[in-house]
Amino acid sequence: MAQTKLTDNVQFPDSANPSRTIIAVGVVGVIASLVGVVVNYEQFLHSYLTSFSFFISISLASLFLVMIHHITRSSWGTTLRRIPETFSSYLWVFALLFIPILLGMSTLYGWTQEQYSPFYEGLREYKSPYLNVTFFIIRNIIYFAIWSFLGYKLYNNSIKMDETGDWGLDSMFRKISAPGIFFFGFTLAFASFDWIMSLRFDWFSTMFGVYYFAMSFQAIMAVLIVMILYLRGKGLLLNTITRAHINDLGLWMFAFTVFYAYIAFSQFFLIYYANIPEATLFYFVRMEGNWQYVFYAVIFGRFVIPFIVLLNKSAKANYKVLTTVSFLIIASHIVELFWLVMPSLHDTFTIHWLDVATFLGLAGIFFGCFFFFFKKQSMVPKNDPNLIESLNKH
Repeated sequence: MAQTKLTDNVQFPDSANPSRTIIAVGVVGVIASLVGVVVNYEQFLHSYLTSFSFFISISLASLFLVMIHHITRSSWGTTLRRIPETFSSYLWVFALLFIPILLGMSTLYGWTQEQYSPFYEGLREYKSPYLNVTFFIIRNIIYFAIWSFLGYKLYNNSIKMDETGDWGLDSMFRKISAPGIFFFGFTLAFASFDWIMSLRFDWFSTMFGVYYFAMSFQAIMAVLIVMILYLRGKGLLLNTITRAHINDLGLWMFAFTVFYAYIAFSQFFLIYYANIPEATLFYFVRMEGNWQYVFYAVIFGRFVIPFIVLLNKSAKANYKVLTTVSFLIIASHIVELFWLVMPSLHDTFTIHWLDVATFLGLAGIFFGCFFFFFKKQSMVPKNDPNLIESLNKH
């Protein structure tokens, strides 16, 4: 195979840095959110939880992608790996962003309250060994400790390889990722139980963890496509991240569109078929009134339209089509999390200004952190042993 060298500038130029816009958006969102804390605390918490669940899902899915990349010794994604590495490198920031949720536990989660519906009192007692404030806090400290360690360590070693050219670090990636995948699977599942499923603690689904994972991993493919096409639009990495890499991301996005649909339908069908009142009530509330329109919007935006469009091979090579589908999936991801969280507060579908404010505030922090770290280092793992093979992918 012919040897190929990097021909692009791999340092992120200041001219392409959108930090000022991001900071401005973030500041407006944070200020508006702080006003919301005073004006409508319950609405703020539910809006904040929705936005928090969205942005951390992007970082967690990035962490999983990076670990899978190292375990399989994949070469195809080496040129674009620095993007998910950066997304997962600041998971420790989410530990700080989780504090408002901890402070608002008694408002968000009914199982924290002494007085709850008498109908569920027996169930509350039954679940109290798991659903109690002390254990909830301990579990989440463990989650964020594991995620922060994995994200930072993998990113730091990758940067170290850039600086030293020490290929011995390649084996260190696998030593971290192999057990990391195991701990990641458990912590992600239980975190989704804690944050979202326990909003209505009488409801339960053993599939909810993989459901949240499927949502997140489909979304990260869309986010990566949008981010890469943004960089290419700025004239960056045009010969490094090629059409073949973007086409592969389109294939991954299509594959996880199908996987997401399989998991989401399986969860729904099993609950529907079992017809257990405590379980079916979750879907009943979310498929009544105008919430049903949100439900159908998610089905079409997250599966039907992307599936039909991406079936066509040429669609995955058309950047305009791929960008449109990616934005549709990202928007549907936000809407689906909203559909999961908000019915615990509102009987009917309604959009509150705090939904927008908390989203903008966290978006400013999330993308501000990304570009802060991304511009400091090479945009590509330039000394990775698999880089040449990845550059030669056509």
